[in-house]
Amino acid sequence: MSIYIPIIFVSALYYTIGHFINKENSKYLLSGYNTMSDDERKKFDIEGYLEIFKPFFKNQALYSLIVFQIFDFLFDNKVSLIIWSIYISTALLYLIIKSRQFQKK
Repeated sequence: MSIYIPIIFVSALYYTIGHFINKENSKYLLSGYNTMSDDERKKFDIEGYLEIFKPFFKNQALYSLIVFQIFDFLFDNKVSLIIWSIYISTALLYLIIKSRQFQKK
């Protein structure tokens, strides 16, 4: 049961991120966006980005928990934790690649 504590924590954290980030506070909370100059922020479609960012993290909260539970049922804790980590990392890489389209030229 103790292996579920970090998994549930990460899922809750992901849901919180997806729920509370908005256009007003993204200037302070989103890494990369908060270090942009005002001119660079004008070139970045933050509203479009948040349309994929928010659902991504809300879905990640649910899917990562489900992925871990499925593989924990099929394998031992160590293997399921490795698969869960790979899933989380791959999903975040997808978000990074997908977010590049919001940089206006």
